[in-house]
Amino acid sequence: MISASRPLASFLGPGTTPLASAPLLAPARLVGRARIPRVAVRCVSQSPAAQKAVTFGLNAGRAETAPANGVGHGERLRMIMFGKPGAGKGTLSSRLVKKYDIVSLSTGDLLRQHIAEKTEVGMMAEEIVAAGGLLPDEIMLKVVTSKLDLLHNKHWILDGFPRTLGQGKVLDEHLSRQGTPMSLVLNLDVPDEVILGRISDRWVHLPSGRVYNLSYNPPKVAGHDDETGEPLTKRPDDNPEIFARRLEQFYTSTSPLLAYYDGRTTSDAATKLVTLTGRTSDEIWPQLETVIHTSFPMVKERQESKRRTSLSDAVLARQDFDTKDRVKATLKA
Repeated sequence: MISASRPLASFLGPGTTPLASAPLLAPARLVGRARIPRVAVRCVSQSPAAQKAVTFGLNAGRAETAPANGVGHGERLRMIMFGKPGAGKGTLSSRLVKKYDIVSLSTGDLLRQHIAEKTEVGMMAEEIVAAGGLLPDEIMLKVVTSKLDLLHNKHWILDGFPRTLGQGKVLDEHLSRQGTPMSLVLNLDVPDEVILGRISDRWVHLPSGRVYNLSYNPPKVAGHDDETGEPLTKRPDDNPEIFARRLEQFYTSTSPLLAYYDGRTTSDAATKLVTLTGRTSDEIWPQLETVIHTSFPMVKERQESKRRTSLSDAVLARQDFDTKDRVKATLKA
């Protein structure tokens, strides 16, 4: 098992340079704070291309335009989430969709659907992908907006787009024309060394996609899937060297995009940029719920989630009642 407390260079062997720019591997450093209820707000360190540190949080300049009873009351949730590889974006998005009436859109799934249905966009994309090329921003925008334009009255999370500054700008322009601007940009700030330990301890059951972690979610039988008993394997990219390259790519492409959205939130009260800091998804989840409850009260819990909560409350209340009865009986005896 690899310890997350060891520096990354020690995993790569002597004489190996993890990245072209060493500062990129340093855990995100604190360069500013903003105070909001129960939500830890910090900024992430920027790549040299960004040229200046940017503070992320609920934008302070929005206070003059925010309603007196709270920021963003009555707004639809139109959200994108950023975070380093392995930061927990998928886990947190799944929790949101499971508990709340929110639609999750994956650009990968949408693209595969277009290709399978032989749409005009799908055929263009299939030809480019088959040739080993990268899809132009215009095609990716069509893939995304073909679905987003049908969700005017829905709360949604967009997964996988935008990933570059150019994509962010074209998406913003389209949403503004539709009168449905992005309302929340979420940045997950998880230390690099924590993610390194997480991916080093991660094993997967490839046929089903089930993921195990030796640190906090180990299989019942070491090396085997809980449901099928089949062997677990390591993903090819779950190693320190590949993680280092993916991390460099994240800083290079995403830092300018976050800086762009930070500038947008300064001038546009419709969009909020929030950074949540933690070491695990369980630490970040309560912060995320606070943001949803405070800024987007129109987002309601799913009925089945409410029923589960009510049942749990009823069971706990009954247990508490039974305990009190036993205490009273003991005292009388």
